[in-house]
Amino acid sequence: MEEVFRLGEIRCPSGTLVVIDGGHLGMWSGERSPAEIDPALLGVDDAETAAEVLGSVDFAVVGPDASEAVRGFGRQPGAMLHDVPASRAAALGAMFEDHCRASGLDARLEALPSREPHARRVRRTASEGGGSFLMFGVPVVAVGGIPRDRDLPVLASRVNLGDGVGPCWSEISVQLGDGRVESSVSLGDVGVDWARVLFGDADALSAWQHDEPVDGLADVAFWGAAADEAAALFEAPELGEPGEDGVRGWTGLAVAEAVDKARALMDWKEETGRRMMVDFRPHSHHWQVMRQIRASELEAGTVNIGDARLFCTMTTWGDGYFPVSADLDASGSVVAVRVSFSGTAK
Repeated sequence: MEEVFRLGEIRCPSGTLVVIDGGHLGMWSGERSPAEIDPALLGVDDAETAAEVLGSVDFAVVGPDASEAVRGFGRQPGAMLHDVPASRAAALGAMFEDHCRASGLDARLEALPSREPHARRVRRTASEGGGSFLMFGVPVVAVGGIPRDRDLPVLASRVNLGDGVGPCWSEISVQLGDGRVESSVSLGDVGVDWARVLFGDADALSAWQHDEPVDGLADVAFWGAAADEAAALFEAPELGEPGEDGVRGWTGLAVAEAVDKARALMDWKEETGRRMMVDFRPHSHHWQVMRQIRASELEAGTVNIGDARLFCTMTTWGDGYFPVSADLDASGSVVAVRVSFSGTAK
């Protein structure tokens, strides 16, 4: 039997909601070109691959049959093709021409003079009725028409699958109104690589600080088999954070001091071969919401940015591609935006 929980609320003053992997927001370009994002944030440390990422191209699909052609091509969701490595652009163009020729469609690819910023991808997708697009290969969902002037509850249904599996979320939804759901339309998938999903206001995401502290401070945490030994050597107290029993470290340090302590711990760990996890935690927006998640029995938290309130929770399924839908009332108005989890994880 499913249980229903109220996990929190969001506030969306821009009227456009983004559903995204909260761990990937360090890659969010906002109003900047994605070419300005450091490839190291994508886990790229090879110079040749980094040059490919930085030199990628975005394509618009144009022509009388553009919509049908891009849907049938099936390489990416949405009306455009994003982040195509320059070395593959010509081959992709040839494949698209072959697809249109075989299907009898009048459409072609046109390279954009510059990459489309992620915030602009959101606004365009929302203006086209909502859907998904790729951000460095990861699907993100955007939908407009969200009430701007009030808090919107986030509800979740949870199931226990038995055999030691669960409890897990079966779905999480942002409730926009009280209308009866008469139908649902697919908005695409949200891709998750960090086991968490975030619902956020489109404009607020451009002010999100993923790794930079908002107050100039940071924490250092460590735990594991050698934690007691390290705590004695480095005179580290219990961290004292809710939900983190047995974790040692320091809170509210100046960033430079926190960096020094984290490096000293890592050096000792590597030199001695001790087993221990070390976590450097700048007081960023990501830290704020993850601090709440770690302390919450339901693994959920919120963070305010300006007038917006963003909500993040662990999927309980780990990583995967999870379908997002808009639930409609009899008039066709959106009454909920819903992410489904059951059976869709990687």
